[in-house]
Amino acid sequence: MRLRKMERACIYLSLLLGWLTVPSGSVAQSPEQGGLIIPAPGSVAGPLSPRPATPLRSFPPRSEESERLPWQRASFPQSGESQDPTLPVLESPPAPVAQEQADAAALDKDSKEAQPSEKKEDEEKEKKEDKKEEKKKDEEKKWYEKYRFRGYAQLRMNEVLEEEGADAQLVGDSGVGDGQSFSLRRARLIFQGDITDRIGVYLQPDFAATPNGAVDSIQFVQIRDWYSDIHLDDDKVYRFRVGQSKIPYGWENMQSSQNRLPLDRNDALNSAARNERDLGVFYYYTPKSAQELFKYVLDENLKGSGNYGLFGMGFYNGQGGSFREQNDNLHFITRLAVPKVLSNGQIVEWGLMGYTGMYSVLGSPISPLGAGPAVTPLGTSNTNNPDGIVDKRAAATFVYYPQPLGFQAEWTVGRGPGLNDAQTEVIDRSLYGGYAMLMYRYVTCDHGEFWPFARYNYYQGGYKSERNAPYSHIEEWELGLEWQFNKSLELVTMYTFTDRTNTRAIGSANTESYEQFVGDLLRFQLQWNY
Repeated sequence: MRLRKMERACIYLSLLLGWLTVPSGSVAQSPEQGGLIIPAPGSVAGPLSPRPATPLRSFPPRSEESERLPWQRASFPQSGESQDPTLPVLESPPAPVAQEQADAAALDKDSKEAQPSEKKEDEEKEKKEDKKEEKKKDEEKKWYEKYRFRGYAQLRMNEVLEEEGADAQLVGDSGVGDGQSFSLRRARLIFQGDITDRIGVYLQPDFAATPNGAVDSIQFVQIRDWYSDIHLDDDKVYRFRVGQSKIPYGWENMQSSQNRLPLDRNDALNSAARNERDLGVFYYYTPKSAQELFKYVLDENLKGSGNYGLFGMGFYNGQGGSFREQNDNLHFITRLAVPKVLSNGQIVEWGLMGYTGMYSVLGSPISPLGAGPAVTPLGTSNTNNPDGIVDKRAAATFVYYPQPLGFQAEWTVGRGPGLNDAQTEVIDRSLYGGYAMLMYRYVTCDHGEFWPFARYNYYQGGYKSERNAPYSHIEEWELGLEWQFNKSLELVTMYTFTDRTNTRAIGSANTESYEQFVGDLLRFQLQWNY
C-alpha cells in the first residue's frame, strides 16, 4: 500500500518536472484539433512506472477563460461539487488574490456610493451653465427686446330693468344708472420689462378713468400701476415692490379685471382699498415652485390672480390709489397664501390676510335722515378729525381652480369708519361680508370657451372710500356667461338681482341720502385684448 502511494507521488512529480522542462517550441500539435498536447497522467514510461504509455490527451487552444486562474473561471467547480478526482479541491482563492478581490469590491462599492453625489454635482453644474447661457442671451438682447406693450379695453352696456327706492347705482361702475347706455369701463395700456436682471418695471395707465367730482367730462388718463420690482437674488425668490401697486388684500382684488368673470369686484373686500391700489413698499417671498405654479395657472387660462408671493407684507399710505394722502399714518398689511396641487392634479389655494391703520374720511354735506338743512357730518377730515379713524380688517380665501368645475369664496371681518345711524357723525363701526362663486369651464373645438358662473355677494359695514363713509347693506345675486371667442375677444352677459345702499351724498335740504336701491340689471361687456 505504501509502495503504491510512493509510486503515484513519483509519477506526479516526474510529470510536473517534464511539463516544466519541455521547450515551448517542442510542444506537439494535434492535427485533428490544432490544440496543445501534453502527457496525461501515467502516459510517460519510466523506471518508476511499469505501466505502458497511453495516448496523448489534447486540449483546445488557450482562450481568455483558460488564461484565468482556476478560482477566477466561471465554470470552476465550487466546494462540495463533483470534479476531476485527479485535481485538488480549491475551496477558496489564495489569500493574496482574495485580498485583491475584496479591495476591488470595496472600491466598486465606494464608486457606486459616490455616484449620487457626483450626479448631483453634475446637475448643479448644468444649472449654473444654463443660467450663464440665459444671462448671456439677456445681455445680448437689444434694449427694446427687454420690454413689451400689451393691454385691453372693455365696452359696456347696462340696462336697469327693475328699480325701487333709490336711484340705480353701483360703486364699481358709474355707467349704471338712469339715462346711461354705452360706456368705456376700462382702456388700459401696459408697459413692462426688465431694466437689469434684478430690476423690473410695470406701468399701467387707464385712459377711461372718471375721477370724483367729474360731472360732464369723462375718460381722463389716470395712473393705475407704476412700480418697480427689486429682486434680491437671481431666482427672484425675494423681492421688494416699490411704487403704486395693488395691495395684497383680497384674492379677487389682486385678480386682473382682464381675467375676472363678474363685471365688478365684490363690495366686502373691494371696499378695503379704493382702486385696489396704493402707494407703498411691499416685500414678497415666492419660491421657484410657486412661481412656476402661478405662471401655469395664468398660462392655462384658469383665472389666476398673479404672483403675489406665498408671503407678503408692507406699508402703504392707506387712502387708496390715485387719492391724495390725508394723514401721516401708514397702513401695515401682511398676507399668507398656500397653493397646492392635489393627487388628481386639481389645484387649490388657501389664504389669510390682514391690515391695520388709520383712515381719514372725506366729508360732504347731507341732510341727516332727510330732515333739516344739509351739513357735513362730524368725524370727517374736513370737520374735526384730520387724524382719521381706526381701520383694520382680516380675511380668508379659498379657491378651487376651474378644472373644469371651479369654486371661489372670501370672507372679511373688521372695524372701520362708518356713518352712525343718525347720519350726524362718522364713527368706528364693525363690518363683515364676502362672496361665494361657482363656475364651470367648457371648451369647444371650433367655438371658443364658455364660462357660466353664479355669485352671491354680501356686505354690511361702512364704505370708507365714499363721502361720509355711509353705512351700507348690500346683498345680491349674479348669473352670467362669458364667451371667449379666442384669446383676443370675449363677451360677458350678466343678470343681477340687487338690494344695495346708494352711496351718493345728496346735498339738498330735507332730502335723504343713502337709501336702498332694489332692482334688476341686465349687463353686457365686450372685451378685446391686445
